[in-house]
Amino acid sequence: MPNPGEMDPEEVLRVELEVLRQEHRDLDAAIQALTERAAADQLTITRLKKQKLRLKDRIARIEDQITPDIIA
Repeated sequence: MPNPGEMDPEEVLRVELEVLRQEHRDLDAAIQALTERAAADQLTITRLKKQKLRLKDRIARIEDQITPDIIA
């Protein structure tokens, strides 16, 4: 049981999840903006896409921790 004023581990995961989702959306917007430019830097776009994929993996791992497996 957490002390008063402290979040339990699931709450911490939910906050982290929301932060990661926002970062993922921000990267998506940045990639879109760079792609629309005539002189788009492909190396930067590739790096941002890889970073976005890593975030997606972290999001999936946290979602798995929050949502228990249901055995049918």
